[in-house]
Amino acid sequence: MTKHVTTALMTAIAVATLTGAVLAQEVTVDSMPPSVVKTVPACGDTKVSASTTQIKVTFSKNMMTKQMWSWCMQSQDSFPEITNQKGIKYLQDGRTCILPVKLKPNKSYAIWINTQKNNAFRDQKGNPAIPYLLVFKTQ
Repeated sequence: MTKHVTTALMTAIAVATLTGAVLAQEVTVDSMPPSVVKTVPACGDTKVSASTTQIKVTFSKNMMTKQMWSWCMQSQDSFPEITNQKGIKYLQDGRTCILPVKLKPNKSYAIWINTQKNNAFRDQKGNPAIPYLLVFKTQ
């Protein structure tokens, strides 16, 4: 009987500790990691013009903007040709990053914006953005 009471008491203490830890971090825009709020082209768009010359991603928070990005491949075949490595940049809003590209007609693209391993898209406090898979197709 004592073993069951001790186990139940230890479980209750563990739950109370975990609950306290979760409650200690209040959910606010500031405390949560940044997330993608918009992409151009839009995710799932199947009628993107092949003449599109840039991909834009906008985050929910101000980001670290000094060469802090992780445009990552799903596969080499589905990643667009980058036309100017030095042209990758953030807009003055501090939330939108641009990737200069050349797209091919009638092709599907898949681009990870951050991954578990490659997570340089970070807010100004250093929190990595939640990974996001952008998928679209050109006409």
